[in-house]
Amino acid sequence: QSLFKMGSLFRSEEMCLAQLYLQSEAAFACVSELGELGLAQFRDLNPDVNAFQRKFVNEVRRCDDMERKLRFLEKEVKKDNLAIDDTDIITSKTDYRESFRVRTTEETVGLYNIYRERGKTHIQESLTASAQYNLVVYNISFIIFVAGVLMRDKISAFERVIWRACRGNVFLRYTEIEAELEDPHTGDKVNKYVFIVFFQGDQLKSRIKKICTGFRATLYPCPETPQERREIALGVMTRIEDLQTVLNQTADHRRMVLSQVALNIRVWLIKVRKIKAIYHTLNLFNKCLIAECWCPVVDIDRIQLALRRGTELSGSSVPSIMQQMQTKENPPTYNQTDKFTSGFQAIIDAFGVSNYREVNPAPFTIITFPFLFAVMFGDMGHGLLMFLFALYLVLKENRYMKHKPEDEIFKMMFDGRYLILLMGLFSIYTGFLYNECFSRSINIFGTSWNVRAMNFTLKNQHLTLDPNKPGVFRGYPYFYGIDPIWQSAENKITVQNSYKMKNAVLMGFAQMIFGLSLAFCNRRHFKDKLTLYCELLPQLLFLCALIGYLCMCILYKWSVWTVAQSNTAPSLLIGLIDMYMLTDPKSNNRVPLYTGQYQVQIFLVIVTVLCVPWMFLSKPYILYKRSKQKKGVPGGLDSQSDDDVAILHHENNDANYGKQEPESFDMSEVIIYQAIHTIEFCLSCISHTASYLRLWALSLAHSELSEVLWSMVMHTGLATSGTSGAILSFFVFWFFSSLTVSILLVMEGLSAFLHAIRLHWVEFQSKFYKGEGYIFSPFSFTLIVEGKV
Repeated sequence: QSLFKMGSLFRSEEMCLAQLYLQSEAAFACVSELGELGLAQFRDLNPDVNAFQRKFVNEVRRCDDMERKLRFLEKEVKKDNLAIDDTDIITSKTDYRESFRVRTTEETVGLYNIYRERGKTHIQESLTASAQYNLVVYNISFIIFVAGVLMRDKISAFERVIWRACRGNVFLRYTEIEAELEDPHTGDKVNKYVFIVFFQGDQLKSRIKKICTGFRATLYPCPETPQERREIALGVMTRIEDLQTVLNQTADHRRMVLSQVALNIRVWLIKVRKIKAIYHTLNLFNKCLIAECWCPVVDIDRIQLALRRGTELSGSSVPSIMQQMQTKENPPTYNQTDKFTSGFQAIIDAFGVSNYREVNPAPFTIITFPFLFAVMFGDMGHGLLMFLFALYLVLKENRYMKHKPEDEIFKMMFDGRYLILLMGLFSIYTGFLYNECFSRSINIFGTSWNVRAMNFTLKNQHLTLDPNKPGVFRGYPYFYGIDPIWQSAENKITVQNSYKMKNAVLMGFAQMIFGLSLAFCNRRHFKDKLTLYCELLPQLLFLCALIGYLCMCILYKWSVWTVAQSNTAPSLLIGLIDMYMLTDPKSNNRVPLYTGQYQVQIFLVIVTVLCVPWMFLSKPYILYKRSKQKKGVPGGLDSQSDDDVAILHHENNDANYGKQEPESFDMSEVIIYQAIHTIEFCLSCISHTASYLRLWALSLAHSELSEVLWSMVMHTGLATSGTSGAILSFFVFWFFSSLTVSILLVMEGLSAFLHAIRLHWVEFQSKFYKGEGYIFSPFSFTLIVEGKV
């Protein structure tokens, strides 16, 4: 099974267009079963019908209203800090009878909503008014007045308006209410003031009441005698106690109801979303409940089984029918992925979804992407930190998948946890090859150089490794990786630059050749012999004659030329320039790389020059000859039988969407198109090879930045002795750690990540990948629950 999935990952699944005939009583159950299966992408057979005029629009509206009320309940549950049960919410299956149960649950939620909005608000308003009335009564000791309560932030403006409107003929006093009151509508805590206004005359009374109304102050009547005020205050206190008792009982009942809701709220939400998705999918069918969908050919039996199961659940005696259709429309691209391969597939799809049955670069990216990243990021210590971070995400993936992280950056890293895991693992390997751990070398197998023969002392610490000096190099190389003595050598950068630069060219050529081999697989699969022989073959010869020859010279020079001959060894760059200048190396008194070099280079230049017209002219010429032969030959849709036409041109669907009538052959367009692609490939052979030098540049930058960070930060603390050195080392370590994580891991890691993406999208995938398809988006409850649709 794993080999089968890997094969489907290499090339997208074979798809077919199927037509479904569903009975009205079994349509809901059948679509529900297909949603649980998640292998059918339905097409809209009513493209001209408004969304509000579809058959099941009322059911969709009811589900929307129900979902809104459930979200309100969820908000109330979270407000009371109650734990919501999330167990088995994805696996909860939707019964076809759930659509009839929605109405009962909707009525229950509606009653509770009315209770909450009216009952609690009314009681809370009465309680607040009583409390404020009590405070007013206790603060009043005069007879002629207007008294009330006002918000604290309005009291200053209220005082100024009262004074100006009454021309100073009033006396205003106010005091703050120490207890915080609760707004019955919003539930927020508010601060208010008790105020009293003394005046004379009915005209001022009317004016003051209008001002109080404008400031939304609450006025309370107050008796004139102290005894009456005392009696009213006692009555108000009794009423407050009664209302508080009712509120406490209501809050307990509310909490009990919400506790029951918290156990099922997520399941209710998932089921309502599923029912809504089912009715939305049914709206894509025509009036006779006939549907069309794309589905994988290998899963047709599973889809038919799901339709039978849905028919049995609904109790219908008439089975649902599924039949394949003939169509010339381009099918969607469906690549099966799992939690390990989904991150790599996302990188490919971000560039463009592969064409139908085109080679998918994702399985090769699983290895090449982390490796190229590690070439630029190679360090055992940094790679270990990245590996441990990704390992933590992998080990805790069940918890994070159950509770999705809200932070977008962390969610992105969690989705690519397996990618980061391999990036860290490969960085440890390349760091072992570079022999770098936080910019320090580790002597594991013993050095192959003799330090004493180079007159290296503590006073003379300038170390330059020269294998031509007798006794310096012991004759055998370091067992694996780079010798640790290069960490102290002054010519370290010179030697490693040459080594990493040539390795970058070799790796770039290997990946570009691999890309052309995948293009060969594409042409062979689609039986496109014309492109295979007129484009791919000359491209392969051109690349091998130009860049492949340079790589061969690199390997030849490494293996044949010895250290003693290094001073007279020819330059590969100058040799490549002389090759296309048709210059014999011996004419400029330069030593040739090998015997017969000039003759081989002349032959390769001729091959390179011949490949250009081969790519440019051969395909347009053959297409032109074919177009002349096809003129006057009957064919196309006219030769189809009546049955074929009936299948292809059935009514009430858009199966003909995407079809194109055969266009007339235009030689000028073909030549222009071919010229553009020929020039682009010829130039890209050099530019893409030069682009792979970023592997050398970023590796050097990362290594040197690590060296600078160690020598200027960590070395300062370690070089200090005594107690002060221990204390300094403690603080320097944390400063060094923060800079390492923020700069070397995050910033440098992101830079290497982006450059690795560039190498795959442009240099590698441009050789074979078109990325002009559209992704397969099945009707799946799993995707709906996870929020991916």
